[in-house]
Amino acid sequence: MVTVHLRIEGKVQGVWYRAWTEKAAAALGLDGWVRNRQDGTVEAVLKGPMAVVEQMVTACHDGPTDARVTAVIATPAPHEDVPAGFHRRATL
Repeated sequence: MVTVHLRIEGKVQGVWYRAWTEKAAAALGLDGWVRNRQDGTVEAVLKGPMAVVEQMVTACHDGPTDARVTAVIATPAPHEDVPAGFHRRATL
């Protein structure tokens, strides 16, 4: 199991990026969360088997149809405090 923290940059708010992430991550059986940030980025934490997390990180480079992702910054994150299932959080 691995856990990664993502910061997704570009045109990623107002294009259903959070809903897309929530649906895609849940379909892959990942745990974690996603939220908008006030600086215009999207932030997510993904926890699961390495190959599945890598698959989701790769998908995040494209996102939903109307998104225009310019960067996906992935860093290792601690396993603690990652909720079971995948959830959308309020904007930070």
